[in-house]
Amino acid sequence: MTLESVLDTVALVLVLIGAVLCLTATMGLLRWRDVPTRLHAATKPQVLGVLLIVIAVALSLRTWEVVAFGIPIVLIQFATAPLAAHMVGRAAYRNRTTDEEGLYIDELQHRTEQPGSTGAETRPEN
Repeated sequence: MTLESVLDTVALVLVLIGAVLCLTATMGLLRWRDVPTRLHAATKPQVLGVLLIVIAVALSLRTWEVVAFGIPIVLIQFATAPLAAHMVGRAAYRNRTTDEEGLYIDELQHRTEQPGSTGAETRPEN
C-alpha cells in the first residue's frame, strides 16, 4: 500500500465521520424540543464535523493552499458557533421560550426579573 492510498483512505473515513456528525446535528435540531438542547445539537457536532471535513479535504488534495484556506474556515467556525449559540440561548431565556421546569439552577433569574430586561439596575423615579 502506498502513502497516497493510505491518505486517501483516511480522508474518506474523515469525510464520512464529519458527514455523520453534521447529520446528527441536523437530527438533533429537528428532534429535541427546547432551545438549549437544540443549540447543543447545532454547535458541538456540527463544528467537529466541519473540522473533520476540512482536514479530509486537506489530506486529499495535499497542497498548502488548501491548508491555508481551511485554517480560517475552522477558526471562524470555532469563534462564531459558540457565540451565536450563547446569544440565541440568552434571547430564548429572556423571551421565556425555554423549558423552565427542566432548569436545576436558574442563575439568570435575579438579573432578568421581567421579560426583555437587560439586567441593569433601574433607578427610582423622583
